[in-house]
Formats: sequence, structure tokens, C-alpha cells
Amino acid sequence: MALTGIDAITFGVHDMEAAYRFLIDWGLTERLKTPERLEFTTQDGGEVIVRPHDAPDLPPAIEEGNTVRQIVWGVASESALEELVSRIASHPEYEAAEPGGTPRLRDPNGLGLAFRVKRRQPVKGNPTLPNAPGVTHRLDQRSPVYTQAKPLQIGHVVLFTADYAAMRAFYLDVLGFIVSDEYPGHGCFMRCAQRGGHHNQFILNRPGRPGVNHVAFTLNDVHEVIGGGLAMSRKGWKTEIGPGRHPISSAYFWYFENPLAAPLEYYADEDYCTEAWEPQTFERRPELFAEWAIAGGIDGTTRRQVIKGGESDRGHN
Repeated sequence: MALTGIDAITFGVHDMEAAYRFLIDWGLTERLKTPERLEFTTQDGGEVIVRPHDAPDLPPAIEEGNTVRQIVWGVASESALEELVSRIASHPEYEAAEPGGTPRLRDPNGLGLAFRVKRRQPVKGNPTLPNAPGVTHRLDQRSPVYTQAKPLQIGHVVLFTADYAAMRAFYLDVLGFIVSDEYPGHGCFMRCAQRGGHHNQFILNRPGRPGVNHVAFTLNDVHEVIGGGLAMSRKGWKTEIGPGRHPISSAYFWYFENPLAAPLEYYADEDYCTEAWEPQTFERRPELFAEWAIAGGIDGTTRRQVIKGGESDRGHN
């Protein structure tokens, strides 16, 4: 199918000024600010677009409150886009592109999707490699201390799905995603190309209640996750959970509450999959969400845990 990843994501929000402050602090590059539209970019040119929740031209929301209203998936070339359109044109939720526009589709959750030739440009991260006895990657050089994260790309989105079987079939059979790992009947990690990060999308079964679980932004390494997270804490943004590490995907993470949608995530160092990757099935258990994690986050001033661990209704316990 030649999808290349998330090219753009649009949020519908109730407070444009709060969304603006958050995205500045999050480390994205500002491109446009008007009362009706915010535009920011990641380092690779991925677009984050913010609109008032009641903007008449937004796709319908799949849940109440601030949330994702559309995801634009990049396609490798014009010919690949034409091939994609030929495959999805008969789908009942397909909308042909208007002049200068993009072909659109709704997934079984009702979430608006669009497709275009990719605008993101290749970006090369600069992770700090570790040292160990007998293996020296960093010679006469200290590891960096980050005081601000600068997201490289929009890495993935996680969706609560009202009809798990329908969503799984749609993304695998209609759009050509590939299973990376799975909780049978409960969750599916999937990527949009054979070669790439562990998942561009993850769907979680929540019968009858579609929604967005989180949107994730890729950073260089665990040092930037920690430094970026501490910077967000110092600026007053509340941690949802983190820092921590996912045993499935291997990534380090830190999730923050925000005025755009469900939590946004900083993450780094995920598994990279090729044709040789062997998907596995797992039982959905809390310890498979996080090998370890800090509830409430780390205070940006004291550098100590903010609160003791507690219960969470988002599957993090």
C-alpha cells in the first residue's frame, strides 16, 4: 500500500490559547497562529493542526471534548496514491478528493482519515549511545542533559475501538497495515509498512465507546524523554504517567495531560521491524503496558517523584 506514516493530525479544541501554549512548550515549530487555526511542525515536517472544536469544516468528533478529528496518512508517491484510491474507492465511507484536496475515508470508529503524497522529509536522529565494559560508544564525552524536547516526528496514535474486529479488519485488509504484536481480541499493534517503527497505530478494545487513547511524538533517546518531561513539568503541565518503559516495543515514555486531546506522549528507542520481525501474542496485563513507570511523574524542580502510585482507569496499573 506504500503508506509512509502519519503526515498530519488535526485536533478540535475548546481553548485555542491553551493549545497554543502547550504546543510551544511541547517543542514543536510554530508555522501559523490565527484565532481559527494553529499550525505546528515536527522536525521532519509532520503537521499538527488545531482548530476550534465547532469549526464547521472539521470532520465529526468520535467522542466528546477535545480530541483528534482527522489523521492524514502519507503515501510514497502519486502512483501509490492512485493505487490506494483504486482500492478504497468502493468503500461506503470513501469521499473523492475535491480539486486541490485529498481523498478521505472514515474508519469503523468514525474517525476521519485522509491520504496524500507525503510531505514529511527524512530526518536522522542523534541518540546518545551507551557505554559498557568492553564497549565504548562515547569517548571523553558526557551524555547530554536536555532542557527542552524537540519532537522528530508524529510517531503513532492509539485508539479505543468500539468494534475491535471491524477496526482490525479495516486497517489490515483495507489499508494494508501489518501486525507487529497483539493481545488477541483486545489490542493490536500495527505498522503501515514492512520496515519501520514497531507501530504507527495501536487499537484497544472498548466496546461501544470509540475514542483516542493518546498521540505519540518521537524523540532521540531516553535522555531527551527525561529532559523534555522535566521541562514540561517545570512549565506546569501535569503528567498522566511516566517516565517509564514499555516491554512491548521497548520504548521509553512519558505521557502528559494537555488541552488538545487525550494524553500526548514523548517516546524514544522503540523496536524497528522488517520482514523478518515475528509477531507475538500476549495476554493483556498491566506489566506488559509498563515494565516500570512513575505515577504522577517527576517534579521538574525537585527531580523527585510527585506522588505515590495510585489507581488509573486507563489500563496503566
